[in-house]
Amino acid sequence: PVVMARPGVLDIGWVPFSWMIALALVFVIVTAVTSHTVYGLERRMSAAFLRAPGSENHHDLGLFGLGENAVPKMRGQVGLYHLAWQVATIDDLALARQALGEAGALTGESSHGATKSVYGVDPDGNEFEIMWLLPRVDWGEYEDKAVVERLDWPTEMERWTGVSTG
Repeated sequence: PVVMARPGVLDIGWVPFSWMIALALVFVIVTAVTSHTVYGLERRMSAAFLRAPGSENHHDLGLFGLGENAVPKMRGQVGLYHLAWQVATIDDLALARQALGEAGALTGESSHGATKSVYGVDPDGNEFEIMWLLPRVDWGEYEDKAVVERLDWPTEMERWTGVSTG
């Protein structure tokens, strides 16, 4: 299920990942970027369970290994394209961008008008997005548009620093 556990953190529920992905997301992306806490590892199932700060959920994300004999995902293959996590502020997005860059996992960034996004890839080639949503009142011309534009970091940071989606 996809539920909003608290403002700024979008939880994606049960999604199967290989154990390599789980480790990469747990220690590089999820904990550093979204502040999720790893509270349980189930080694028999190659699983990690995470909880978002302030969440009332038992767990907000469960990552499960597929085993060392799992076939890697091939680009263009039918299946999940990518997952997206929402952060509370553009400042959080900038921190995610930095963490992804330092991990060598940053693959792109874009503005979708009402959202600003950075993209990464895990060790198994699965793509993911970390995004910030403008406050609803500021969607303006992007209310009913789906665009992909260059993300102008200096301009966006100057305008939105400290502003929460709230």
